[in-house]
Amino acid sequence: MLKNDIILRNVTKAYHQVPVLKHISFTFRAGGAYSLTAPSGTGKTTLLHLLMGLTAPDEGTISGIHNSKISAVFQEDRLLDGYTALQNIRFVTANRYTDAEILEKMALLLPKERFPRPVREFSGGMRRRLCILRALLVPADLYLMDEPFAGLDSHAKDAAVSLIREMTQNKTLILATHAAQDAAALRASALRLSFGSIHEDSDAVCGQCHSF
Repeated sequence: MLKNDIILRNVTKAYHQVPVLKHISFTFRAGGAYSLTAPSGTGKTTLLHLLMGLTAPDEGTISGIHNSKISAVFQEDRLLDGYTALQNIRFVTANRYTDAEILEKMALLLPKERFPRPVREFSGGMRRRLCILRALLVPADLYLMDEPFAGLDSHAKDAAVSLIREMTQNKTLILATHAAQDAAALRASALRLSFGSIHEDSDAVCGQCHSF
């Protein structure tokens, strides 16, 4: 797990002089699980990209991540369409697992009849489930997931949530979602990004959940 908390201090980011994040300060505790909601276009993806190191803040600092191993589910699938699910996973895990070990995990999220097929033939929901599994099988200290449940029906989502909870125990998980109820499913702290701050989502905490 992460040895240190992730600390954001006065983090600001703008694109083309339009502010996306403004003076964000927050501490993600090491080993904690967090579900972050916000309306579209208010900075969830930008915040995750900052944590991944894919972009840098215009102002402020982010500490506690240096030399950490990070695994991510992006909004885009970023799959190798001409390859099978197993081959896509092998691309990021190399020989860390046996084929049998990977196939066992795949069977929890994907129909076995699809195993031999290239992922270009997968439905959108199957592609998202593969992205989740691929990220989870990368040994990491920090797991970042951007709308991982997009396109999943309730059964597929329940299976994905169960596997995420199992495989991120004692790891730091930060998930961006439109659905406030995802926090309860993941047993995660419910947070909302708005008005230049991250704060506890009281609607999710009290059970009055809303989707954006």
